Amino acid sequence: MRPARLAAVSHPSLGLPPRDLRAGHPDDAAALGAAGHRVAARALEAAVAADATFRDRYDELRLRELLADLRAFTTRLATAIASNDTRVMSGWAEQVAVRYRKRFVSMDDVIGLFEGLRLAARAAVTPSAVGSVDASIDAAIKVFRWHRRLAGDARKRHPLLAFIYKGA
Repeated sequence: MRPARLAAVSHPSLGLPPRDLRAGHPDDAAALGAAGHRVAARALEAAVAADATFRDRYDELRLRELLADLRAFTTRLATAIASNDTRVMSGWAEQVAVRYRKRFVSMDDVIGLFEGLRLAARAAVTPSAVGSVDASIDAAIKVFRWHRRLAGDARKRHPLLAFIYKGA
């Protein structure tokens, strides 16, 4: 984890004040939280529509897992909108990137899910909160792109080399 992110964490036991959930757009955050299931479903539909091979890579069970994850993304996005703090999403993206690595979900697919979330969340918030939505999602995508670079998602490995390095 990068040290700059640790210093920005709002946590009372570290001596920092708690996040003010009225500093941003609390009404829009409440509307996004209430429409969370619809927003998550539309975000998954947008991600699948944007990438034709998405359904080939993930079966029905894994798509349901991604849908549940999108619901959690929506909840976290609502917190970011309410507090007008992009660090909510970027710090959380830092934590969940490892989970997707263990589940063999590429960071490109997670970025695609977040782009779908961007489109779907705009329907649930007022135009004044769209800037906060975009900034929060951009902060999370920046973290996922950094993890993408680390794990080698930027280039696909040759199948023969993958076989050799696997130790088989």
